[in-house]
Amino acid sequence: MAETHVLFVEDDDVIREATQLALERVGFTVTAMPDGLSGLEAFRADRPDIALLDVMVPGLDGVSLCRRIRDESTVPVIMLSARADSIDVVLGLEAGADDYVTKPFDGAVLVARIRAVLRRFGHAAGPDGGGPGGTEAEDEALGGVLVFGDLEVDTDGMEVRRAGEQVALTPTEMRLLLEFSSAPGTVLSRDRLLERVWDYGWGGDTRVVDVHVQRLRTKIGQDRIDTVRGFGYKLRG
Repeated sequence: MAETHVLFVEDDDVIREATQLALERVGFTVTAMPDGLSGLEAFRADRPDIALLDVMVPGLDGVSLCRRIRDESTVPVIMLSARADSIDVVLGLEAGADDYVTKPFDGAVLVARIRAVLRRFGHAAGPDGGGPGGTEAEDEALGGVLVFGDLEVDTDGMEVRRAGEQVALTPTEMRLLLEFSSAPGTVLSRDRLLERVWDYGWGGDTRVVDVHVQRLRTKIGQDRIDTVRGFGYKLRG
């Protein structure tokens, strides 16, 4: 099986070289670029399996680069930020990123997050990284077309239609919708969604969930997912 190809865009030479070595050491193929414009060129030329984008890179910043990538592809994107400020996190996620990691980061944590994202997207997650999440029983239980008002979720074909029109979802948005669809009317906590959709085996930032729910609402209807204050979200049956 081919090695997982990572595009890494980081302007700090020390961080870029050290991280590249750390990722290659565990079996990833890495293309490392120092700025957003060269990163975009490398993305278009190489079509990597996942992109790691620092927020503050010259030429084309990481958020803008993420938007450009998302316009062309559903490839998973992880944003890297030197700060945990809400503005950095939210801007990156709203641009289409699937997750984010705050610098300075531990190499093992970064590898774990990469593998978690790749499992969600059905990629080989590198050596000993496992395959796609979900058991056969879970997949079988979700089989068929589920209908919620004007919303149709084809869990076999992985397609979504609203009022007969196909809705384009990223893989993370699709997994989030499948989680809601498996339990319509049931309140799902942010922690459960982090565990089930983002594959977090540890506590994560619930802003990731909140932003993705907002993105999903804009595509399937603002009134389709209710917020249950203090508890989480539920899909209207």
